[in-house]
Amino acid sequence: MNHSFYSADRMTHLKIVVVALVAAIGVAVAGISARVTTDDSYAQASGPVMKANKTIVSASSNQQVIR
Repeated sequence: MNHSFYSADRMTHLKIVVVALVAAIGVAVAGISARVTTDDSYAQASGPVMKANKTIVSASSNQQVIR
């Protein structure tokens, strides 16, 4: 058994890469399957829905003019 990563042979490096790949796939599968599902297919609003009636343009300039 090699106790140093730098002195490890090719097979030890390959084993480390394979274990890391399997762990990453496991985390990805767990993350995908752990999504939360509800019966509602839409988001519920916390208040009344408001409709915009007209467009308002708002602009301000706080720049100093240097002459």
